[in-house]
Amino acid sequence: MALDWGNVADKLIYLVYPILITILATGMKIYKKNEWNGEFMSLEQTKYLQGFTALLVLCHHMGQKTCASWHDESVIVHGLDIFVDYGFYFVGIFLFCSGYGLYKSFSTKENYFKGYFRKRVLPIIITFYTTGYIFLIVRFLLGQHIGTKQLILYLTGFQFANPNSWYMIAVPFFYLVFYLCFRFIKNEKAATTVTCLAIFAYIIFGTFIRHNPYWMCGEWWYQSTPMFICGLLFARNEKRIIERIKNHYTAFFIVSLILIFVLNGLAKILNWNFSYYYGEYSGYPVPLFSMVWRKWITLFGHVSASAAFVFFVFIALMKVRIGNRLLGFMGTITLEFYVIHGLFVELFGYNFADSVKSAIYIRNPALHFVIVLACSIPAALLLKLWVDLFRGKNRKQ
Repeated sequence: MALDWGNVADKLIYLVYPILITILATGMKIYKKNEWNGEFMSLEQTKYLQGFTALLVLCHHMGQKTCASWHDESVIVHGLDIFVDYGFYFVGIFLFCSGYGLYKSFSTKENYFKGYFRKRVLPIIITFYTTGYIFLIVRFLLGQHIGTKQLILYLTGFQFANPNSWYMIAVPFFYLVFYLCFRFIKNEKAATTVTCLAIFAYIIFGTFIRHNPYWMCGEWWYQSTPMFICGLLFARNEKRIIERIKNHYTAFFIVSLILIFVLNGLAKILNWNFSYYYGEYSGYPVPLFSMVWRKWITLFGHVSASAAFVFFVFIALMKVRIGNRLLGFMGTITLEFYVIHGLFVELFGYNFADSVKSAIYIRNPALHFVIVLACSIPAALLLKLWVDLFRGKNRKQ
């Protein structure tokens, strides 16, 4: 019987799983009974974690491009299927770390708000518009017809030329809310409460918006964002929470692991039966609140599952120290890598952002993955260099 080399080559994508495990395990230290990774929430450890999570986000977007169920069967090549539906888990890690980092920095650094917008917000805004314009240029070069109205929307950022840009709009908003609350509300408990309520209001507002091509265009805008609140609250109550977990570590570890599977199953059931999309494409009018309450139920499932996942990750890190050169390097370019890798996922996919034929279609997912990674890392470095140069000029002004 002849060997189907094309099929064998397609299966190479499954090597991603042992490679990811190897990357995470290299340099890992596991602590013995009554020993703890006291630095599990340190800047170094969270950067290592975010560096690894950035690779998982790449797998998520690759999976959505190569094997998601909504594509035509002729372009589907399986392998990264497990990553297709779980991007919100990985983004939840970033948002948890953001909320945690903001509060810890505020509570430990003198005059923290001096230069706050230049250090925290400006780099994100520069990255947002830079990558957006890069995507826009590529769209032109690939022959996409863009009318005047569409061009203005892309140039202003009211519609995303880069489909993965929502994170860079949501996070600056959270940073602004945090600044206003903790800068002008002197009572920290009250400031924390108002910050959480404002972000909760953002989430609820998002559920009232139907899917559209503009800002707040879908559930991915808000299904991960409660993790920002969780990170903030964890930072505020860190000592008490950690002490309680240490006293009952085995129970917390087992329960959190079980909850991941239980709540993930619940999230799938709720999504299947209620859906964020209920009535939006049915062809008949559906009252707004009939859609909204279904979104709330679906959102409850995803938020619960995401919280369980994030909780488990950080409980595990209390007994495990991660870190190696690759994770350290990725931790320095997480934002840039997060927003630029999608350019190459689309360039070498079967089309570019579902709008125009891509430059080169690489059907083999393993080769596609390698080339995307090889292009994304230097592109992220260049993007980081550009942002740093811009910030340097800004400081001199």
